[in-house]
Amino acid sequence: MRFARPEHYDDRTTRLRPVGTRLPPRAAAAAACLVLGLGLIGGAATGTLLTGGGTDAAVTAQSAYRDAAGLWHAIPVDQLFPRTLNGEGAGPGGADRTWTRIGVAPDSGCRKAFDPLLYKALRPAGCLRLLRATYTDATQSNVTTVGLLFTGADAEASQALRTRFTEEGLDRRADLVPRPYAVPGTDAAHFGDAQRASWSLNVLTDAPVVVYAVSGFADGRTVAEPQPAAEAMKAGATTAPAQAGLGHEAQGIADRVERGLRKAVQKSTEQPS
Repeated sequence: MRFARPEHYDDRTTRLRPVGTRLPPRAAAAAACLVLGLGLIGGAATGTLLTGGGTDAAVTAQSAYRDAAGLWHAIPVDQLFPRTLNGEGAGPGGADRTWTRIGVAPDSGCRKAFDPLLYKALRPAGCLRLLRATYTDATQSNVTTVGLLFTGADAEASQALRTRFTEEGLDRRADLVPRPYAVPGTDAAHFGDAQRASWSLNVLTDAPVVVYAVSGFADGRTVAEPQPAAEAMKAGATTAPAQAGLGHEAQGIADRVERGLRKAVQKSTEQPS
């Protein structure tokens, strides 16, 4: 490794030559080029030291992204989907929420977990594994399924998928709602496609994962027009999902499961000091 010479360094005064000795023009030009080249190399080395290598952050991000793809079989289910989720300020008007897990679906593929159009939209990213769990609120009147779709996409493909979903509004279309996971013998026993009321879907770009949640009524009532969580959470919204706080349910649970995943990714890439 070469370091740049101090700014006060001057070849003309530091190294004295005997009086009367002169270099031929061609030799002088070559020497000047050599000094200039060494200065550029030294400057580049110094810049690398000052910026910490320049590529370290990018390498760390790439490593974290790759590690995240395999977390589905490395993290305990209680860490991905805690038995209890605390939603401080997550309800309508900033009310607190508490959700209890009532069932975890066996890890599976994606085809049966999504409507055909949504499956088609997600298919370019691939489907390594899909993990799902269903929660109920403290009053046992609402149920919500949250899912983590681990894709086979690289960072560029994940960014392209996110861009498409956001710019084309695919995350807000009522014909692209994820399917719920009905848990037999629980409040979610009748939580089927017709009971879907509100949903949230987020394509991550720092991990090959799609996080989503879909909520509905625990009594099995049907909902003619599901509403995106972002719309159902707006002040003054008067639809049935909005009035019941089902947009808050879907968004609140999805957010907390996503945070847990991000913490797990961060922990998996931490280097010992």
